[in-house]
Amino acid sequence: MSTTVLTFDRDRRPDGAALRPPAMARRRAVMLALVAATCAVLFAGMLRLMGYGGLVRTEIVMLVPFVLTLPWLAIGFWNAVIGLVLTLRHADPAVAVTPQLARVTGSEPITTRTAIVMPVRNESAEAALARLEQVQRALWRTAHGTRFDFHVLSDTSDPAIAAREERSVAAWRARAPGVQVFYRRRSENTGFKAGNIAEFVRRCRDDYDFFLPLDADSVMGAEAVLRLVRVMQASPEAGMLQGLVVGTPARSLFTRAFQFGMRHGMRSFTLGSAWWQGDCGPNWGHNVLIRMAPFHDHCLLEPIPGRGVLAGDIMSHDQVEAVLMRRAGFETRVLADEDDSFEDNPPSLPDFIARELRWCNGNMQYLRLLALPGLKPLSRVQLALAVLMYVSPAAWFAFMLIGAGLAGTGQQFADVPLAEGLAFFAAVMALNLAPKAMGLAQVLVSRAEAARYGGRGRVVLGAAAETVFSMLIAPAVAFAITLGVVRLAMGRRMAWDAQSRDRDRLRWSEAARSLWPQTVAGVSLTVWLVATAPWAMWFALPVLAALVLAVPVAVLTTWPRAGAWTAQTGLFAIPEERDSRDGGTRPRTGRQLRRAA
Repeated sequence: MSTTVLTFDRDRRPDGAALRPPAMARRRAVMLALVAATCAVLFAGMLRLMGYGGLVRTEIVMLVPFVLTLPWLAIGFWNAVIGLVLTLRHADPAVAVTPQLARVTGSEPITTRTAIVMPVRNESAEAALARLEQVQRALWRTAHGTRFDFHVLSDTSDPAIAAREERSVAAWRARAPGVQVFYRRRSENTGFKAGNIAEFVRRCRDDYDFFLPLDADSVMGAEAVLRLVRVMQASPEAGMLQGLVVGTPARSLFTRAFQFGMRHGMRSFTLGSAWWQGDCGPNWGHNVLIRMAPFHDHCLLEPIPGRGVLAGDIMSHDQVEAVLMRRAGFETRVLADEDDSFEDNPPSLPDFIARELRWCNGNMQYLRLLALPGLKPLSRVQLALAVLMYVSPAAWFAFMLIGAGLAGTGQQFADVPLAEGLAFFAAVMALNLAPKAMGLAQVLVSRAEAARYGGRGRVVLGAAAETVFSMLIAPAVAFAITLGVVRLAMGRRMAWDAQSRDRDRLRWSEAARSLWPQTVAGVSLTVWLVATAPWAMWFALPVLAALVLAVPVAVLTTWPRAGAWTAQTGLFAIPEERDSRDGGTRPRTGRQLRRAA
């Protein structure tokens, strides 16, 4: 197949290139109808259950948080179903939803210049820069290495860490003569990460066609980078391109189980969402190729005016940049298949919660941005969904708390047939688990894909164990997000500090300091329901057990022997981990990168 590399003017809006075809409008109409119908059926089902004893005022109040949980639940379900259907119907489903992929064969010359940038702030200097150097070495083993420069954008406030950054950069330059490695340190963290990137873009706008930001915990293979560049070269309408980012091999049981489940949940979910979002896709903030000139001209962020926790510098910058790029007439696209694009995941439950709370604060700022002029309708939907991502867990917990209170104060729920109540509960749980189930089905239907995980039996065993893990983790996370939303409502902003990316284990004292609210809430609710409505334990036991056991679960899932056992047995193993056992290569963990440095 012959491919023509299109030329483009970096400063010109691609007139007419980004207009969506009628097929995309039909897809979005279908998705809207499916989601609306699912929400209506679930609402009607809950209304029926509440109506058995006569609808009272408290139940009407209960319906409000229940309704808030439904859009995210329904969208996740249908994204997963559509993703699985596309997998079964198409030999290459990513091309079916992202036609730009068909424009390249993988042999096209690289004619553009790209900056690969890594913003850092008080990170492990050796590990972060070793990841960036790993990308550089991979690219320089190809014929196109000179088309890429590397920028370390430091906002580090700790002088000792900054000194290690400078030494690491100097050592890198000495090891790689001829490679363009730049280091810049700002004196103030103005604008957070978005401000760090913006300073670079203003300074280097005319030096590069594209730039590719990496987080301190992310890494990409050369072929993944080159594919993004080739597709962007061939697609003048594209402003942002990114592939599916997956977790790197890990040591702790928590991380291994989490990323095993997330990998399957994201695979089908992302493919389905790309089918209907199309040219108006999301941006995850890293491992994404961005067209430099329109980003400079249209996507640099201003602080949100006013006072309060939702004002000031925008913390969750990624999705805002995506909707501004789309407003400027350029597409934001997801290449919905797995590639050599990786990130580390949090090593423990408290670290994961801390990251979620930072994102919660940032995403809630989108409430102030929904009315931005000129946005595409789907861009407003994207911002609203980013808010719902954190409203939904809080709403779900509010629904549970009101229900527990109502169950213990009378016979309001006593008339509900147990079988019908359990069936409705099971249906909601099935919808919730659908993304992971569909992603697993994508693996199981392909013998070759299942073999990458050690065979179908090992995939099923890992999925069963991960389901138990998720049931023990999700309520603790949802409760923490609920407290975070309450704190935001009270005017308390969450800290945006450097993430903990690697730890040997979580100590009991650390877990207790972080998770005592979950324990107190779980014990209190258990005592209340046992004393006033023991029948409700049929429904509440999974949640209550997760809350009561939050501290020991957090500690034991970082226990080195538990992580080592799962690695030895292959439980939660991902393909990259198995490749390394067979003599292949894989992304290295933070500890390995520090040792190498």
